[in-house]
Amino acid sequence: MPEQNHCNPRRRLLALALAPLWLAACASLAPMAPEASSPQRSGPPVSAASPTAGAAASIAWWSALGDPVLSQLVGETLTANPDIASALASFAQARAQADVQRAGQGPQLGTSASVQRSQTGRGDPGNRFQWGIDASWEPDILGGSRATIAASDADAAASGASVANVQISLAAETALNYVNLRGLQARLVIARNNLDNQTETLQITRWRAQAGLVSSLDVEQAVSAAAQIQAQIPALQTSRDQALHALAALTGRKPDALMALRDSVAPIPEAPADRAANFPADTLRQRPDVRAAEWRARASLARVGVAQAALYPSFRLSGSLGLSALTLGSLTSGASLLQSLLFSVSAPLFDGGAGKAQVRVQQAALQQANASYRAAVLGALQEVEDALVALRGDRERLVQLQTASAAAANAEWLARQRYSSGLVDFTTVLNTQRSLMSTQDGLASAQTSLITNHLRLFKALGGGWTSGAGESAAGVSADLAVDTPVRAPR
Repeated sequence: MPEQNHCNPRRRLLALALAPLWLAACASLAPMAPEASSPQRSGPPVSAASPTAGAAASIAWWSALGDPVLSQLVGETLTANPDIASALASFAQARAQADVQRAGQGPQLGTSASVQRSQTGRGDPGNRFQWGIDASWEPDILGGSRATIAASDADAAASGASVANVQISLAAETALNYVNLRGLQARLVIARNNLDNQTETLQITRWRAQAGLVSSLDVEQAVSAAAQIQAQIPALQTSRDQALHALAALTGRKPDALMALRDSVAPIPEAPADRAANFPADTLRQRPDVRAAEWRARASLARVGVAQAALYPSFRLSGSLGLSALTLGSLTSGASLLQSLLFSVSAPLFDGGAGKAQVRVQQAALQQANASYRAAVLGALQEVEDALVALRGDRERLVQLQTASAAAANAEWLARQRYSSGLVDFTTVLNTQRSLMSTQDGLASAQTSLITNHLRLFKALGGGWTSGAGESAAGVSADLAVDTPVRAPR
């Protein structure tokens, strides 16, 4: 019978170790506690994929501007900007935390071994060798563990949406600085061209003064006008260089890394067609900050469930099976069998009201998350409407400035020609040149403002135009409900 005694401990050890797993399978048939839900419908669980793929697809709007330099700069920003690296690390941390919570829901199986040497009085010292397997499982009868997992999943989803939000914001910031750079370069060209005209006018005025045709007053006025334009150039150059520094920082490089673009003048990017103004407000589903606020509300709802489950009893099943022997070799034959099985129930009897207070804490946090979600939606709607209003105003202003600029250029040329012939006084020339400088500079500013507000509209709508393209890897819901809060179960 020794062989039978040798086999039975192994069979019993295996049976005891698998008992929690068998009970877990049985418990999976039990009804689940209410989980976190969102307005109208809940989204799928967190995916293992990175959020960058969906976000990159949703913010690839810069290619519509047709500027290869801008596309290159935005690509470098999305690759090398430290803020994106930080957001991705935060997302990885949140996703790993969700995995930790999910792993803790199932049965736990471990092993341990020990060696003991002891001596009693003057007796001979003795050794004892032990080896065993421990198993435990806490069945989630009231859904507290599942609510904890739901909260962790929602936190990870919110973190994934935040990655997309950082990407969209930085891409828009890069585009805005680039457009500002091109606008400043255009204004510098205008200022230098007008300075050349003023210099030519000053030379003509000096010749006419030497000939006694005009007084020195005209000369001084010409000198003053040229100096005023000359004074504007350093300020424009400073702003241009600062825009280059900002672009370099956004792309993760030193401030002077993009100075090659300083003298590489290019036109201000043209705004795409008016399709931007025709998009309905429901494209706000793409906005990652709105999705993140929704997921935070879901996480708060799940934590209410965790706090409520803590008010009720919890159950735990644990067991251990081991071998004990005086020598290491006898562990496999002739060892003593140590076994135990424990089913325990624990329930709060008196905690001074701390458990119920914790429920109220989480319910208040849920109300706050709902308010933040609604504020995010309303803020997004305001940003879109503000951008649309600004675009309409920019278009009207641009049309008028184009007409004014063309007329001012003709007037300035005619005034200089007639002044050279002595048909008009210098005041007329001075006024037309000032008008030309003002209208041309205003036209360049209006062109910059128009494309800038287009970029702000791109950002306000979530960065892209394809429906659903802004969905993160977290699988966020596409439902947008301003007045439907996430509610806690009763």
